[in-house]
Amino acid sequence: MGEIGIDVVLENVVDRALFERGYGEESDIRRTSVKGVVDTGAIMSMLPSDVVERLGLATRRTVRVRDGEEREVAGPLTIRIGDRFMNMDCMVGPPSGDPLIGRTVLAALDLVADCANRALTPRPESPDYPLLNLK
Repeated sequence: MGEIGIDVVLENVVDRALFERGYGEESDIRRTSVKGVVDTGAIMSMLPSDVVERLGLATRRTVRVRDGEEREVAGPLTIRIGDRFMNMDCMVGPPSGDPLIGRTVLAALDLVADCANRALTPRPESPDYPLLNLK
């Protein structure tokens, strides 16, 4: 299987909300574009600490990962892949590491990882927008 690299746009949700309520300018919204790596083995996404700091995300809680290590969780942020986006929190990883995109994002955005072709695409049943299950 091959690694899937994708272009991702990240944005501070609080900054966006303040702008939409008339506080500040759109240029005040902290955002960045990064090259992410799809990690189908991970539930939650992880961003390097330097990206989390650049976005000004707040630490919201701590989680324990399978190896027993504790990780901070920061947010909220908006993640955009292509024309699909969602709001979420993320685990905080070591600085300068690869941003990892986990299964929660893939499910919410209704994207399929094709490891053989190193591609992330919408499911054929939902080419225009996510199609989500209610039950």
